[in-house]
Amino acid sequence: METLLAFDFGLKRIGVAIGNTLIKQAQPLTIISAATNDGKFAELGKLIAEWAPTRCIVGLPSHPDGAEHEMTVRCRRFANQLHGRFGVETVLVDERYSSAVIEQRRGEHIDAEAAAIILQQYFDDSHEHN
Repeated sequence: METLLAFDFGLKRIGVAIGNTLIKQAQPLTIISAATNDGKFAELGKLIAEWAPTRCIVGLPSHPDGAEHEMTVRCRRFANQLHGRFGVETVLVDERYSSAVIEQRRGEHIDAEAAAIILQQYFDDSHEHN
């Protein structure tokens, strides 16, 4: 069984979800909202030390037609930093459709839910390939 953490990266907040490869059910975990980049990575480091994930899933936003935009680049950089700083494998998951699921519920506390949707999408997609 592997533990996975998923991240919905945003400039102000990072939603975090957790799941494992046994039950393949994603759960919202927390929201990281430290003011500085160093603060965010300090909190991320604590989560990674606590949960010891074998893989981190990062939502990759893009335009509906798949074209990249500024946040696409930032999310790729975030995934590379996670891998570089913590040595954990990172996987990017297309989040174009996951954010539409929660679009109606825009608010302060959806970031962790968005991360859970991203992780569930990863589980569902990887299940199809097994």
